[in-house]
Amino acid sequence: MSVTFARLWDPEFRHRHGWLLGVVALELLSVVAYFGLTSARITDLRYVLYPFVWITVGIWAVAAVDVRSDAPTSHRVAAAVVAAAYFLVLAWLAGLIAVYLGGHAHAHSHIHGLQIGMAAPGWGPRVAYVTHAFHVYFVPYRVIGFLALAYLVYATVVDATGAALSGALGLASCVGCTFPIFASLAAGVVGPSVAATVTDLSVDLSTAVFLAAVALLVVRPGFRR
Repeated sequence: MSVTFARLWDPEFRHRHGWLLGVVALELLSVVAYFGLTSARITDLRYVLYPFVWITVGIWAVAAVDVRSDAPTSHRVAAAVVAAAYFLVLAWLAGLIAVYLGGHAHAHSHIHGLQIGMAAPGWGPRVAYVTHAFHVYFVPYRVIGFLALAYLVYATVVDATGAALSGALGLASCVGCTFPIFASLAAGVVGPSVAATVTDLSVDLSTAVFLAAVALLVVRPGFRR
């Protein structure tokens, strides 16, 4: 079932999801604790906040959208397959997962096995498992955001709606990782200064696209069952 704008402002609906204030409080506490207990310093506030935008909006969206309870099992299975494929594509485009065909070693590190690194809350803790054949990275805000999008796609497919536009926007939400590739190509055409500007805004743009994808998958403007 999609969420309408009227429902978002319904007092009972807002009361049901008041627990989100607790989530936000925990996020703020984690930021204070991290920067208070480590030598790290905030150089750009928006990059500290963006991961929590992904996490909070993603959690809210999953809680706000109900899946049809009367859908056939075959329909649910098909929707689950689509959602799983959607998540894997997002993770692959974002560089969270990769398989090296032909046994090529990891291109960016000679260290293999399990790796754990600390970073600002939302960006970390980062967990990686790297081998000569594949790697799997866990970046909290990306994984949570992509899982939320995958769930929304699952609910949308179960509802049998046309979600081509919102699905495409969801795929574009990993633009922050793919932009460096496009920027390197653009550098030869428009000059490195313009390409650098686009790269610097990649996290901003990916967050904006993520929010647009969530909004379309949750509200589904013009949808009628």
